[in-house]
Amino acid sequence: MIYKVSYIVLGGKHPGTIRNETEYPQVGGIAKIGKHSFEMVEVLELIPPRHDFAYLHVTCRMLD
Repeated sequence: MIYKVSYIVLGGKHPGTIRNETEYPQVGGIAKIGKHSFEMVEVLELIPPRHDFAYLHVTCRMLD
């Protein structure tokens, strides 16, 4: 399964990104975007999975 993930950063300190992931993001997990680390605080499914793709929205907060 490929997860198309939209990362949104709380507070507007970082523009976030959209990227493909091979593992399902988990609340409390850490995502590296560029040189920064982010804690995932919310994971939402945008639409039901289609074929081998799932579309997700992740809200996160910057750790560094």
